[in-house]
Amino acid sequence: MRRMKKILLTGATGFIGKALTRHLSETDYEVRALIHPSSKSPDLPKGIPVEATVSGLNDIRGLQAALVGVDFVYHLASQEALGARGDLLETDIKGTRNLVQAAQESGVERFIYLSHLGADRASAYPVMTAKAIAEEYIRNSSLDYTILRAGIVYGPQDRFTTALAKMIQAIPLVFPIPDQGDTLLQPLWIEDLANILLWILDNPKTKRELFEIGGPEQLSFRDIVLTLLDVMDINRKLVPVSTPLIRFATMLADYLSLKIPSTIFWLDYLATNRTCSLNAIPHIFNLLPSHFAKRIEYLRPIAEGKSSS
Repeated sequence: MRRMKKILLTGATGFIGKALTRHLSETDYEVRALIHPSSKSPDLPKGIPVEATVSGLNDIRGLQAALVGVDFVYHLASQEALGARGDLLETDIKGTRNLVQAAQESGVERFIYLSHLGADRASAYPVMTAKAIAEEYIRNSSLDYTILRAGIVYGPQDRFTTALAKMIQAIPLVFPIPDQGDTLLQPLWIEDLANILLWILDNPKTKRELFEIGGPEQLSFRDIVLTLLDVMDINRKLVPVSTPLIRFATMLADYLSLKIPSTIFWLDYLATNRTCSLNAIPHIFNLLPSHFAKRIEYLRPIAEGKSSS
């Protein structure tokens, strides 16, 4: 009997990891989720058979054990969502280096890494620097890798549109935007990203390649907020606020552990344009990506004081 191929997935409890896990459950692959040691039960998708193995990315022996019998690795784990409390050095940089080393020793067939548009070792922004250094470890390895630099990803329970919608709902009359809100983004629908991640696994032409992808539109942050206001049927006056002031307020909130729907690292996305070719996904992956305004109906309940789902 032919053995089922096995996948190790890092970041399985995150927004993108959960979506990918759901998609993988509809395939013939076995999924093993690498779970960071914690006293809390892992927040894995309910009703989906997933093997969980516990190890930190700083534990080489734990990683070696987690990779036994594994054919493919999806590396999605990152500390960026934790803001100032996150440790990019330990997870995104050293953790990636350790995982790459263990994957090489284990004979993993494919290694797929999710990075960001704008990843650059010389970047002034910590997340982009960390992602670029992680990419270097992967590219310099003997692994058959695929690196995917994606635009900002959105969908139900994300940390972008859902966070913005909650802020819009919570702040009466006005809504602050960094400077004039002219920064261009290329929002990518979560289901499109999950499909692309699956497609990469089955396509040998993606081996040892780096791709930059985003949605079918380049939208200013101001236009994104206006689209949210329209979908939520809420009126707010957009008020330009200097980026340093917003950054200071966010850093202070992070330091004080205040529960605000944003982190300092997310502000890095708004510091400069995060775009790529509009034809990348149709040309490379033969997929027509979803338009932003047509996919954010899940935000309507937030305007009514309910949770999105």
